Amino acid sequence: MDRRAIDRALRRIAGEIAERNGGLDDVCLVGIRTRGVDIAGRLRKLLAETEGGDVPLGELDITLYRDDALTGLNLPEVRPTKMPFDVDGKIIVLVDDVLYTGRTVRAAIDAIMDFGRPRSIQLAVVVDRGHRELPIGADYFGRAVETTRGQSVRVLLEERDGAERVVLREPEGGRDGG
Repeated sequence: MDRRAIDRALRRIAGEIAERNGGLDDVCLVGIRTRGVDIAGRLRKLLAETEGGDVPLGELDITLYRDDALTGLNLPEVRPTKMPFDVDGKIIVLVDDVLYTGRTVRAAIDAIMDFGRPRSIQLAVVVDRGHRELPIGADYFGRAVETTRGQSVRVLLEERDGAERVVLREPEGGRDGG
């Protein structure tokens, strides 16, 4: 995906969020650090342009909620979580760049529940690459990409990376047999 494809995908996702929820009443966007925060900010702007109004925006750090926080991370860097609204009874749309195993989303759901009890939690991602380890699916996605487990998918964003595109990388030494 290039810049135009990412923009089209985000415009479509914004429209789907408004359509599915019958407008934006009680809808709150929560970006999962790091790129999910940038993408959520873009969705917020698109929703304001098309639907009017101001959708609340939160930023979620899931570091301490990860199932590998104590075993898989050398020195975990915990960044601030900003939830400037009450989640009780709200429709929370979690936003991230790539959905892969589902473990990041599970950690994000656990973190959200520590803030209260939302009416529902939905998920929006730019890329769904499959290979789920948990029963989690995206409600909104820009593109589904078939990958092998050895490949990686990275969403580059202008504001963070100085470039805008989705990059699929092969594992070291070429394709795996997956």
